[in-house]
Amino acid sequence: METRTRPETRPSTSPGTRLRAGRAATFAYFALNGFLLGMWIVHIPSIEHRVGISHAVLGWLLLLLGAGAFVGMQLVGPLTDRFGARTVVPLSAALCSLTLALPGLATHAWALGAALLLLGLGNGCLDVSMNAHAVQVEGGYRRPVMSAFHATFSIGGVLAAAAGARTLALGWSPAVALGAVALLGLVVAALAAPALLPATSRPNRAPDAAPPGSTGPDAVTGSVRARRGTPRHIWVLAALALMIMLCEGVANDWSALHLRTVLDAPAATAALAYGAFATTMTLGRLLADRAAARLGPVAILRYGAATAAAGLTAAALSPWIPLALAGWAVFGAGLSGCVPQLFSAAGHTDPDNAGANVSRVAGLGYLGMLAGPAVIGPLTHVVPLNLTLLLPVACCLVAATTAGILRPGRSPRHTAAAPDDAGAAA
Repeated sequence: METRTRPETRPSTSPGTRLRAGRAATFAYFALNGFLLGMWIVHIPSIEHRVGISHAVLGWLLLLLGAGAFVGMQLVGPLTDRFGARTVVPLSAALCSLTLALPGLATHAWALGAALLLLGLGNGCLDVSMNAHAVQVEGGYRRPVMSAFHATFSIGGVLAAAAGARTLALGWSPAVALGAVALLGLVVAALAAPALLPATSRPNRAPDAAPPGSTGPDAVTGSVRARRGTPRHIWVLAALALMIMLCEGVANDWSALHLRTVLDAPAATAALAYGAFATTMTLGRLLADRAAARLGPVAILRYGAATAAAGLTAAALSPWIPLALAGWAVFGAGLSGCVPQLFSAAGHTDPDNAGANVSRVAGLGYLGMLAGPAVIGPLTHVVPLNLTLLLPVACCLVAATTAGILRPGRSPRHTAAAPDDAGAAA
């Protein structure tokens, strides 16, 4: 009688499948974060009117949003390292979702300030924890994937603009609209949570292997360096993030005003300046991962920052509206891949302290995002607005000349995917 051998029982979930699921979940959280913030931004005018405050008071209250975000970033980084992104990311997403409803309920300035402080706290927690998980996913793929996550954040903001416009057209109050989005956020946070990678999971890597591209003493002494405090390398990356995100903040708040006040463009045309910047920023991030895999992170930061400097210089000095619009578009394209390279390098420097290191870089970067618009305003009392834009140009040039900080050996090098994760890398 012929004996048949039963086939071997395979694991229910392969490493490649887990990695793809983790990547999809990371996309979901980045899109959710962009959507939540976008819905708040869309409803700012309505909330300002409901509370009955001036633009000046609103400006001061928005500083509380930034302060809350900075505190959240610094708190959640070590927590992510201790408990794992799989635990911290869903909780942060739930906190960010719940606090989104608070500004819509505020009826007094003090209540709105408290709401924005809590919303900022939730946003900061989600920002750092999801970026820490993105670093973990990127480590599994062994190739750049960070920029695509940041592009998804931007896409979430675009979807929020469309959804917010629709709810406003239907006459929904901020309390109803933001409350509904808060419930949606809780659902997304819960559904995506099981797909996140475990804290100890290092897909397709030997347990004792160093991070991708780590060489020399740094590959062995990561835990030693962790006990000595934040490495100097991380503070350099944080300073570069501050300068690059300062440039993004300037574009967000001053691009349309530049065309309107300097070139006397119609309001509708002036609005295209930010549209051009945001569009090329998003498209650039969708393409930046492939470029980084082929050219390396040093080239992305160096030539991207140099391109951004050239684009903003053209916009600042142009006497023609079409050239200025083209300059803002080139500015966005150049900046698009820079920040993801810095976040990635911070996370891979020491995977055991990825959350804390990312929190340093993200925290200073966020301060730069807030500082950019604030610095430009006072400068306009001294020099014309178009000449104040040479400040972010200088920041881009500094980033371009110091891009060597990302060179392999000083920060991780992404190698080609190993055969075991070929399916996951698709």
